[in-house]
Amino acid sequence: MKFICDKNNLSDAINTVQKAVSQKSTLPVLEGILIECGEGKIILTGNDLEIGIRYECPAQILEEGTIVLNSRMFGDIVRKLPDAPVQIESDDKYLTKIVCGNVKFDISGIDPQEFPRISDINRDFSFNIKSNVLRSIIKQTIYVIPQTSTRPVLTGAYFEVENNKLSVVGSDRFRVAIRNEMIDETNKNFSAIIPVRTLGELLKIVKDDDTYLRMYFSDKNVLFEFDDFIVLSRLRDGEYINYKNAIPQQYAFTVKCNVADLENAVDRASLIISNESVKSPLTLNIRTGEIEISCSSASGKINDVISVDCDCEPFEIKFNLKFLLDSLKNCDCEEIHMKFITSGSPCVMEPVEGNEFMYLVLPMLK
Repeated sequence: MKFICDKNNLSDAINTVQKAVSQKSTLPVLEGILIECGEGKIILTGNDLEIGIRYECPAQILEEGTIVLNSRMFGDIVRKLPDAPVQIESDDKYLTKIVCGNVKFDISGIDPQEFPRISDINRDFSFNIKSNVLRSIIKQTIYVIPQTSTRPVLTGAYFEVENNKLSVVGSDRFRVAIRNEMIDETNKNFSAIIPVRTLGELLKIVKDDDTYLRMYFSDKNVLFEFDDFIVLSRLRDGEYINYKNAIPQQYAFTVKCNVADLENAVDRASLIISNESVKSPLTLNIRTGEIEISCSSASGKINDVISVDCDCEPFEIKFNLKFLLDSLKNCDCEEIHMKFITSGSPCVMEPVEGNEFMYLVLPMLK
């Protein structure tokens, strides 16, 4: 194998696929990057058996071939090379030469036959979606999804398509975040659970623009196909929680408030709570025309009042400050409706116009 590639293009490709490389494994090949070269390009792949990323990069191919190189060493070498074309060559014993200007490295590679290829999945269901829309969907749901849970299905986002509406749901059982988006092309209903780790890695590599990508689903995997790379991930097994039962059907009253005003007030209250959010709940005293935000902790206490649009009897409800603040930070609009039933029932937040998202936050009862 022998090729010449632009240093910056190669570095970008390595940085992308490294997100799917195992940091520590009993199989050294899983700590490596597969490099395949031919037909005017090189293809780099990282795959830790849970998530795989395959990236195509233009290159001058002098000799076709395949090699696996240790991801950390290869990435560090390329990042520290001078800004010049990089020539990489490997022999039949996997000895690999990396040359850039006056810099020369000789490193040992790994037999590429041992590397788990990203197999093409059965494309049972698919749809197009804009990159910036997918980023928005992930950002507005991932914040409630736990990394670990006794219920593995909760460590993923539930993607559900019904009547051409995509609903993406995240929950940690104390909060529910729902993001809705209309899609074209399909009349088929479908559901799957995508792991939170996959969504987090996508946030790092998906561009914030209006280019389209395509999502393909099978019964075990999801594949995201972009112009120059693909991401393949396993899906979570199991049945997702019945989140629809948690959404109230009727409310006692509704408060219309400015998101920035309430977020700033809650953020100010966080200054005295630090890590005591469980012991020190945030209290909202709601009355006609205003909300009083108060909290006390070992560090001190705060009282703050903001103006809102509501007409109700005095009402008090307590929240975990972090849970409420997280939801407010992810409201991508200027004004929201906050809907209440009792001080022991969930608060539901929705945009004043449209139904793009819905956040449900359970109150604290002590």
